[in-house]
Amino acid sequence: MHRVTACAEQCADSHLAALITAAGAAALEAGAILRDLYGKPHQINHKGAIDLVTEADVAAEQAIIAHLNAAFPDVGFLAEESSAPPTAMPTTPCWIIDPLDGTTNFAHHFPWFATSIGYAEGGEIKAGAIYQPLLDELFLAGRGCGAWLNQKRIRVSQTAELRQSLLATGFPYNIKEKIDEVMDALTSILPRTQGVRRAGAAAMDMAYVACGRLDGFWEINLKPWDTAAGLLLIEEAGGRVSDFRDNPFSPIDNEILVSNALLHGQLAAILTDITY
Repeated sequence: MHRVTACAEQCADSHLAALITAAGAAALEAGAILRDLYGKPHQINHKGAIDLVTEADVAAEQAIIAHLNAAFPDVGFLAEESSAPPTAMPTTPCWIIDPLDGTTNFAHHFPWFATSIGYAEGGEIKAGAIYQPLLDELFLAGRGCGAWLNQKRIRVSQTAELRQSLLATGFPYNIKEKIDEVMDALTSILPRTQGVRRAGAAAMDMAYVACGRLDGFWEINLKPWDTAAGLLLIEEAGGRVSDFRDNPFSPIDNEILVSNALLHGQLAAILTDITY
């Protein structure tokens, strides 16, 4: 917990500091559950043809909600395993929770997944935490306070040319209906870069853009719990978040483009012609 409180103490706003502390502590608690269950046989159910949920998703979400409710009993919840996808961003204070982003990876014992927790108020993300338990990497951010990885301040990369960039993307659960559009975007971008990675956990992809390990990321059909914490990390680390046409992004939007800011115009110019 020292790394959580050390980051929170850098926020002059005591309420925001308390939110960061609660989000970070809840993410660590959920991560311990995921770490303990990782590599063991799982109870796997299907929310869709390729959209999975395991006992780990449910256990981690219950732990997060219990922790956050104890810290902030008057704040609502928008959580992947117990909430329907919203049609609008909540305007009242709300925690936005993905207990296990990368469930398919987790179910296949592929070690790329994370817990993601964002706090929204007035339709804006104010605090966020993303935790990768197997690497023990905790990303934290507070609006106007900065972004951190395990207590160290992070910044986006300084890559200014696509040909020198390493990017990431993801494929939607309805890939069968969107295969042409997804491949159009990939084939338009991939040859102009040093590489594109598709690891299967949007929260981690966004966290990696925030800390400079990746230079950009795009995807369609994500939900608010996939992007809430990550978008704040990127903005506080000096990056940019938009839709494919470089319009302001909301976590309920159908498409997201994030970058180190230097590449944003180049990527948007490519993606703006991709129609989903």
